[in-house]
Amino acid sequence: MSLIEAVILGIIQGLTEFLPISSTGHLTLAGKFMGLISDKNPEHWTSFIAVIQLGTMLSIFVYFWKDLWAVLTEFLQQNLQKKVQYSKQSTNSKLGWMIILGTIPIVVIGLLFKDMIEGALTKNLYVISGSLIVLAIILAFAEKTAKFKKNIEDITVLDSILIGLAQAIALIPGSSRSGTTITGGLFLGLKRDVAARFSFLLSVPAVLASGLLQLKESFAFINYDMAVSLVVATVVSGISGYLAIDFLLKFLKKNTTFAFIYYRIALGVLILVLLYSKIINP
Repeated sequence: MSLIEAVILGIIQGLTEFLPISSTGHLTLAGKFMGLISDKNPEHWTSFIAVIQLGTMLSIFVYFWKDLWAVLTEFLQQNLQKKVQYSKQSTNSKLGWMIILGTIPIVVIGLLFKDMIEGALTKNLYVISGSLIVLAIILAFAEKTAKFKKNIEDITVLDSILIGLAQAIALIPGSSRSGTTITGGLFLGLKRDVAARFSFLLSVPAVLASGLLQLKESFAFINYDMAVSLVVATVVSGISGYLAIDFLLKFLKKNTTFAFIYYRIALGVLILVLLYSKIINP
């Protein structure tokens, strides 16, 4: 992998991680065109994607540092020090519980199907194109039926678990973690920008754990050149990720998600055309 390829992949990762259009789908498509995905060792590509996600995770820490610090401190104070009854806890402390509960589904499912997730099936472009199109249709249905009434303080424990289950669907490549969680939030009545904000906060434990685990496992096959590419892609993904977060939160305050829905469908169809024309291999 060249440094230019690393920069391109970092930009793709940062922009598509937070926009509801699937980072894995875009990275896999780009990786196929660049000839970077090995059929013999597909887990290497999985590790690369998971590691550069640490850059986008850093962008969440930077963008939401006040929110995350408030959640952490109030959660620890009210649950470990003062032991406040849940119903009387602050919104930030409750949000801490919701992030924990919402993370459980993706952790359990991710560990149970780890080998499948790292295997060749999840790099298959037919799977990715299908996920892009199907999840776009579901998001469109959510847009048409949602009430857009709930703010962050209105999210319940049940809401967090259901959105956590939606997040687990993102283990299917092409579905988009932000896309599935935002869709889940809209079905539950959250405002668009609130659904996106909760989606980003909810992603912290799962993405951080996944990235660190894959970073550890990547030491078995990483060399100096790949290490440099990983660092470059990770840094670039953090910068582009920060810009994507800021854009999406502002965009969703005044606009629907239909721009992303149309894009997902168009990309899914394009991939199918490329596959049918044998311009790219599955």
